[in-house]
Amino acid sequence: MAKANMSLTRNAMPTQDPKLRGHNFNEVALGYSEETAIDEAMRCLDCKNMPCVTGCPVKIRIPEFIAKIKEGDFEGAYQIITKSSSLPAVCGRVCPQETQCESKCVRGIKGESVGIGRLERFVADWHNTFCTEEPVRPEDNGHRVAVVGSGPSGLTCAGDLAKKGYAVTVYEALHTAGGVLVYGIPEFRLPKAIVAKEVETLEKLGVKIETNVVIGKTLTIDELFEMGYEAVFIGSGAGLPNFMGIPGEALNGVYSANEFLTRSNLMKAYLDNSDTPVMKGGKVAVVGGGNVAMDAARTALRLGAEKVYIVYRRSLEELPARREEVEHAEEEGIEFCLLCNPVEILGYKNPDDPRDPKNGFVTGMTCIRMELGEPDERGRRRPVAIKGSEFTIDVDTVIMSIGTSPNPLIKSTTAGLEVNRSGGIVVNEEGLTTRKAVYAGGDAVTGAATVISAMGAGKTAAKAIDEYLSK
Repeated sequence: MAKANMSLTRNAMPTQDPKLRGHNFNEVALGYSEETAIDEAMRCLDCKNMPCVTGCPVKIRIPEFIAKIKEGDFEGAYQIITKSSSLPAVCGRVCPQETQCESKCVRGIKGESVGIGRLERFVADWHNTFCTEEPVRPEDNGHRVAVVGSGPSGLTCAGDLAKKGYAVTVYEALHTAGGVLVYGIPEFRLPKAIVAKEVETLEKLGVKIETNVVIGKTLTIDELFEMGYEAVFIGSGAGLPNFMGIPGEALNGVYSANEFLTRSNLMKAYLDNSDTPVMKGGKVAVVGGGNVAMDAARTALRLGAEKVYIVYRRSLEELPARREEVEHAEEEGIEFCLLCNPVEILGYKNPDDPRDPKNGFVTGMTCIRMELGEPDERGRRRPVAIKGSEFTIDVDTVIMSIGTSPNPLIKSTTAGLEVNRSGGIVVNEEGLTTRKAVYAGGDAVTGAATVISAMGAGKTAAKAIDEYLSK
């Protein structure tokens, strides 16, 4: 075995050149080699109390899988990870490890933490490349469960139940399984082939995927029970976009980030023959500072925008997006307009324009400068407008990325299902809703959050469903 690596810095992640990647949708991060993965694994101290595990929502046995990497047993490492996670190749790419498992790493006290996420990605990719052995399908235990939504919470719940022998059917509203993993996260951050591979693995375990089924319209929760399902898990996400309510939001050229990314990622709207085209070229402003805003801005750049702005009302320190995504956006030339907030989207109407002139088209956006005042209820300093500081940005497209809410369709068609003021489904600590045998988790409960937190909720609900049906 190689010697311990006591370097204070982790091994760098190879990436595409920023000058090239801003013009293609190929994955930005290129992944570790076997040699680099082993070298990074040797930085792990194998702490007996495993503080890193406490920061993982799905409780992956992190030191154990890293120990296998040290030995060069990459398949063994994969088997350890998959005891806890159904989507390792996804998590290794999009999970915010820096605020979770890596934030607890002892090596981070006097240097950089071990690159846990990078090692998870390496192990999953190695398995997908070299392992040809089919997963063992468990013996059917005679129970049937329906899962609503094929995003991270739904797939995790389905996978955990399938491993215990449950007959699980996942109902997905769109034509492709994966939920936010396929419609929300761009190819350059999470290749769709990766998601398809993870879904295929679950199908080999016995999970059935039914697409183009809108629960609440095509079928109701009540009808699922009438079909013989003994429990239902709702992981339908939070696909209802929020807007600011400022003048000009109805103009042509204003998108929600949800719509913009779905058109690009899932419906290939950037193709010349697309039935649902999006902007290509021009100047683009993305309003918001989360990971979705970074994804929208970087997608707009790759679609040919000549200039892309991120408009965010707080400072860089408060920006909620992952540091890595912010750094990648900056490297690609995206301009950050910080401590700024839109007050109006400007436009024009031209009856002679061959395009539909009903609402007019975006010509710019008026913003006002902000300063940070007293902390709000979450401890973040509240942005306050500076009177008389208005200015205009010359843009053709505005993308609103200020959050999403759960779609009310399931609530409106399901008696006895309680929701909170934000539209999130109310659940107890086990994921059980106010309706017997109906569980929920992920963004449908919390509103927009992280992939790994949604997976944690799916895992919790799967355990509760198993206990309920095993009685």
